[in-house]
Amino acid sequence: MTDEELKNLEREVRKLKRIAAEWAGQLHDLVEERLPAGYQEIPSIAQSTFDACQAWFDANTRLTAARDGDA
Repeated sequence: MTDEELKNLEREVRKLKRIAAEWAGQLHDLVEERLPAGYQEIPSIAQSTFDACQAWFDANTRLTAARDGDA
């Protein structure tokens, strides 16, 4: 992996981590502010949070492997 590709992957990981944190914040807000009345929002927000965290995990795994491959 070239230095440029590694930098791009690092940027992607940071972006995906930010997105995952934003979804986690929305899930937190739902729990803290809108439950139990907003219970119908749980599945969609939880799925979006899960998907965002999975995307971060996958990208971070690729980054870790790329860094280990360069060592």
